[in-house]
Amino acid sequence: MDDLPGFITVETADHDGLPLSIAWTLNDGSVKHTLIQPDSDWLDDEMVSLGSYSMEELSTMGVSPLDVLQELEQDHFNATLYTAGIADDEAALSRLFDTYGMDPFIELACADSLYPELPAGEWSRARRELFTELGLEPMRPEDEIQVMLALHQRMRLE
Repeated sequence: MDDLPGFITVETADHDGLPLSIAWTLNDGSVKHTLIQPDSDWLDDEMVSLGSYSMEELSTMGVSPLDVLQELEQDHFNATLYTAGIADDEAALSRLFDTYGMDPFIELACADSLYPELPAGEWSRARRELFTELGLEPMRPEDEIQVMLALHQRMRLE
């Protein structure tokens, strides 16, 4: 798995891009996943959405955004990580970095760019089919990472 690309995805609240959960791959193909404790500055709006999570769940089971960034930095400093939804993930990660005045130390790229030989839209179609085949949920970061890993293995075998 030496040539395994790094994959990342961030689950956000419905409309405001509040980062709730994050997952990324490690070099050995394992997955790191955690809930994210919302920063108090993110909760100014009374109507803030926490998706399917409760504040108690995020506060007790999640880790601080700074801890998330420190772990990510240890695992992928100056790396390009691949994502299925670059705009959403980029916005959520920007919120994490901006909270601490940090410059991003990773770059995001669309996962389909790993497979230039595929016709346009083929990676997305295969991704959707694999979610169904594996019985996983597209909006869950740990499931998204599993699908991108499985899809990468399939694409490299073909």
